[in-house]
Amino acid sequence: MVSNAVDRRLRHQTSDGSGGIRLLRVTTAASIYRQLHAAIVSLELRPGLPLQEKRIAEEFGVSRTPVREALLRLAEAGLVEIFPQSGTFVSRIPLSAIPEAVIIRKSLERTTVECAAQVATAEDIARLDRIIARQRAHAVTSEASLFYEQDEAFHEAIAAIAGYPGIWILVKTVKLQIDRARRLTLPVPGRMATVTEEHAAVRDAIAAHDKDRASAAMMLHLGAVIPDVEALRQHHPDYFA
Repeated sequence: MVSNAVDRRLRHQTSDGSGGIRLLRVTTAASIYRQLHAAIVSLELRPGLPLQEKRIAEEFGVSRTPVREALLRLAEAGLVEIFPQSGTFVSRIPLSAIPEAVIIRKSLERTTVECAAQVATAEDIARLDRIIARQRAHAVTSEASLFYEQDEAFHEAIAAIAGYPGIWILVKTVKLQIDRARRLTLPVPGRMATVTEEHAAVRDAIAAHDKDRASAAMMLHLGAVIPDVEALRQHHPDYFA
């Protein structure tokens, strides 16, 4: 959560006597939104957990207004549910939304990987190699959070290589619920190693400038992002809706 020191710095930077108070509120609301968003997607805030405006405001050292604004944005993103008579809760992961999200993601990333395979330079391949090397290291040490960060970096790099970084921004909004479910799969023994080798296959196809092979490798990888959704639901029944 945001420390009081950070909040004081924001207050100092925006207290200009004109629109400063409003700017502070917007800036603080955005900061609260980003941090709650990250905590929910990483499952640090588990599905079904009640969120109290008053308590969050105290932790951030702010009024309840920017907290309320942040929670409304999270509700729009499908990450929290607001019940006027009952309270606000971290949303459970909707199983029904995952298959469609996978289809959309496949469609978008098929485009980026095919384009990347046609234009990738030696420097681009070296960038992918560095990411994969870090993934292998994190897989060995079972650092799931760091591994996840590099997983994201790999797919973002492909979009950048393709020349369509905006597609990755769109993909991130589509796959929010997938990401939450994936956090439950990465700690499974051998899972991170498998993902790394799938990335390596995509990398090799891009390096060979074989767009069809790159596309096939990416589709195989994305089709196995969540190996068994039903098994996840059975192991974590309180996390899914």
